Amino acid sequence: MATTTPSNNTPAASCGCQPKAAPKFPEQVTGMYILAKALKNVSIENVYGLVGIPITEAAYLVQGQGIRFVGFRHEQQAGMAAATEGFLTKKPGVLMTVSSLGFMNGLTATANATVNCYPMIQISGASDPTMVDMNMGTYEQLDQFNTAKPLVKAAFRCSHAKDIPSAVNRAYRAAVSGRPGGVYIDMITPALGEVMDRDEADKLFYESVDLYSPVAPNGQSVSRAVEILTSAKRPAILLGKGAAYAQVEDKIKTLVEKYNIPYLPMSMAKGVMPDAGPLSALSCRSTVMEKADAVVVIGARLNWMLSFGRGKWNPAMKFIQLDVDPEEIDVNVPIAAPVVGDMGLALDAMLAKMEGTKMAADPAWVTSLQAEAKEKNAKFATRLEANKAILPMNHWTALGVIKPIIESNPDIVLINEGANTLDDTRDAINMSLPRHRVDCATWAIMGMGMGSTIGAAVATGKSVVAIEGDSAFGFSGMDFSTVCRFKLPVTVVIFNNGGIYNGIGVPLDKTTDPAPTTLDIHARYDKLGDAFGAQTYYVQTPDELQKALTESIASKKPCLIDVQLAADSGKESGHIGYLNPAPLQDITV
Repeated sequence: MATTTPSNNTPAASCGCQPKAAPKFPEQVTGMYILAKALKNVSIENVYGLVGIPITEAAYLVQGQGIRFVGFRHEQQAGMAAATEGFLTKKPGVLMTVSSLGFMNGLTATANATVNCYPMIQISGASDPTMVDMNMGTYEQLDQFNTAKPLVKAAFRCSHAKDIPSAVNRAYRAAVSGRPGGVYIDMITPALGEVMDRDEADKLFYESVDLYSPVAPNGQSVSRAVEILTSAKRPAILLGKGAAYAQVEDKIKTLVEKYNIPYLPMSMAKGVMPDAGPLSALSCRSTVMEKADAVVVIGARLNWMLSFGRGKWNPAMKFIQLDVDPEEIDVNVPIAAPVVGDMGLALDAMLAKMEGTKMAADPAWVTSLQAEAKEKNAKFATRLEANKAILPMNHWTALGVIKPIIESNPDIVLINEGANTLDDTRDAINMSLPRHRVDCATWAIMGMGMGSTIGAAVATGKSVVAIEGDSAFGFSGMDFSTVCRFKLPVTVVIFNNGGIYNGIGVPLDKTTDPAPTTLDIHARYDKLGDAFGAQTYYVQTPDELQKALTESIASKKPCLIDVQLAADSGKESGHIGYLNPAPLQDITV
């Protein structure tokens, strides 16, 4: 039987007003030690967070277990880093925060991970629930457990140190199983501080069997999908970020190339198959939607970005949808052939079923898409060329310089957020490798930049380039200091057009206050980088930008490039301005 220091849940003890007996290390350990070892026991390699009461020592003990602790300046960005690691590795990224406001800051990222299907675990210190429930005014009083529950896949509260290993193992399984997502562990202060004999604590740890158990799809569903696909005259494949997450690009490659099926990637699926490949329909999105008669949807949602599967789509369309979550089927339109199960097993089953089967596709379908793609790509190249020498630079001037540099360094992980900066970069830069583009995905157009940048650099060890709008960088810019403290191979490129969308908003009150969309066209973001010891550049011409970006990537050190654009470069929300309500007054930005 474990020997523990009795817990005193009186108000005086819980508020920390009474002295506490220190554990006699190494004979005794605390819940904080058990937490650190539990994370090590499930092979967690990195923890992202921000320390303070009651988790400071826990962060040190995490380091003591050989786990890298990456300390941030804001919990939301630490959470975005954890979520990005989850997306890139299929293992839960871990966020550790203090209680109350720290918990709430981190919860934004955890909820975002749940929506976007990134495996992630948030662990937050918490007040004693016996006092929270009675509203007694304890330190940072908040019912974190019940606050988090509606926003995550699963939530656990550890009231005793002995519960910690089980909570960590269960959280890991919940984060990666089925549809991945965020999981919350409420780590109350008494549990963290609970003292236990070390030999008894060691008995709490165990190896979980099958932390991820892939589920095979129903055989009949596979047969139905194959029948529709092989009999289609104009088939296509739609790739979503779920396809990138699943790491099944070898199977998708076989399906595409063996059966000559064109593919259309969504933003974070760029590179699952090469954007510039011979069967890429990236520049033929509208044509695929209007004319394809069967589309295999792999790891994507038929949401607003895809007109909910209606509208522009061929009304005779038959959708084949591969998804791990049955709740994603028939969401907006009836799915002719749902294939529910592990993505890799689903594709294996379809390929096995298709073996020896001849496709009924019209050969003219592929050749017509290829001709259209060639024409549109030539027009886009002409557009970049036409903007090549414009000064002050606009988005296309800058991207015309950046595009060949990134494409000639395909192993760089590209992070991208902003309004026009997001849209234009996505359109301009082709990706050739999977999981090398990370953006804001389902929920927003900005707010994840430095967090995802750091998470990508730490999780992969690769060089990272973040292309940020100036408004987007404002959400997370202070965590560029984290890039510098950890000496990560990161280059941050800031498109400074002095505003949200652009820098020419006119205030309706005619005062000297800036308009709601106006920032500062004269801001010098490079000076921020100087403050933290980065290599920095302020560039105003294409030649200066080319030199700066080439040098920065080669250095494999923290670098920041402030790209001065014209104030009138950009328009509201890029391609999605139509989502605004009809305006009362002309506020064109």
